Amino acid sequence: MKTSLVVNKKIFVRIMPDGLSKKIVKVVVLGDIGRSPRMQYHVLSLASSGHKVNVIGYCDTQPLAELSGNNDVVVTELKPVLFNKGPKILQYAVKAIWQALSLLITLFVTGKCDYLLCQNPPAIPTLPVCRFYCLVTRTRFIIDWHNYAYSIMALSMHPKHPLVKISMFIERFFGQSSDHNLCVTNAMKEDLLQQWNIVSKVLYDRPPKIFHPIAIEDKHMWFVKISQQYPEFRTVGLPPVEQTEVTATAFTQSIGNRVTLRKDRPGLLFSSTSWTPDEDFTVLMDALQVYETTYNLSKKLPKLLCVITGKGPLKEFYMQQLSRKQWQHVKVVTPWLEACDYPKMVASADLGVCLHTSSSGLDLPMKVVDMFGAGLPVCAFDFKCLHELVEDGVNGYTFSNSDELSKQIVRWFEDFPSNEKQNRICEEMKNELDKFQKSRWEDNWNLRAKEFFE
Repeated sequence: MKTSLVVNKKIFVRIMPDGLSKKIVKVVVLGDIGRSPRMQYHVLSLASSGHKVNVIGYCDTQPLAELSGNNDVVVTELKPVLFNKGPKILQYAVKAIWQALSLLITLFVTGKCDYLLCQNPPAIPTLPVCRFYCLVTRTRFIIDWHNYAYSIMALSMHPKHPLVKISMFIERFFGQSSDHNLCVTNAMKEDLLQQWNIVSKVLYDRPPKIFHPIAIEDKHMWFVKISQQYPEFRTVGLPPVEQTEVTATAFTQSIGNRVTLRKDRPGLLFSSTSWTPDEDFTVLMDALQVYETTYNLSKKLPKLLCVITGKGPLKEFYMQQLSRKQWQHVKVVTPWLEACDYPKMVASADLGVCLHTSSSGLDLPMKVVDMFGAGLPVCAFDFKCLHELVEDGVNGYTFSNSDELSKQIVRWFEDFPSNEKQNRICEEMKNELDKFQKSRWEDNWNLRAKEFFE
């Protein structure tokens, strides 16, 4: 027995083995699917569990290759509205109305499903629209709480602004009316219960298997590849790929079949940012200025290459500030990496930096999870529940200002790469990260979330 559902000119087929039907799950991301790693991981886990998945959202960035090439996954693209005239409140209203109508129409046009998994935030209009669809079609409604929409609004509005209050009411009301709730931290679980009487289950972000430590040979191949576009990765005096027995980058060299790390290599600092107000890039920029000054006063530091990835509204603003710096020993590059290359870049770095501060203080930065998965120790901006992920001095460091961050970076790279004491600390941290890596997204999802879709 079969039934079919037409979605985006593709067909979902429900096959009924042993009298049981495959379930259809809609995953709603009212944002860029390609920049929503947790929701993409949900999709892959659902597909691996035998479900048919329809992802609904915006497609500004290429999603994971595993998602695009999966026969059990269909992506339905929402079209954004471009309206930037008049007061901001009018722009927001027009955008919300357009999103509500386009999402509602898309949900009904793509047919019925068994479960709908919705990302929050944004709460408006996502939660009301998805709940209405679920009521009409008798679909189970599941919310995955990444943060609070009202706390994000409060960053740019007064906490008592009517929109902030409306968002808080919507999140509370529809969170209470959902069938199940997932959240990202134990602190958020407790807050949902105490503040709104919403029962949720913690599904910690864990790195998928694509994030893992890599061999020196793989690092060398990656440095050779990226040096084609960014000369900062090339070694002085050699072209990006030497057509002889010796191939060298600024960090590695290959002689015959043997690849080694260069003793005169610069330090490689990595950070990923959304270039938004809740990630103050000035903190890192000031720390890098201290590093440059300290380099001139000390002969114990290597030159430093800082790689920063990500897209966001404030990127151009900070790029202009960086262009005014006259640094001689610190270089900053901001590549946009393909999904398949991002894990290689993370695993090739010496130290990571995370500037995420959290509007609610209740969510954890996914970028740190990825860095830990790749075996990269991290300096992370400290906030309320960060201790659920980063243990200061154990698997990384926490900082509260640029002064603390600059001291951590300088101490990490002092006498690099020959500082035996610092190398021992680095190895101890990586041993802690080995333990973290034993719990992967796939296993964690099967243990904590899979039951909601059965």
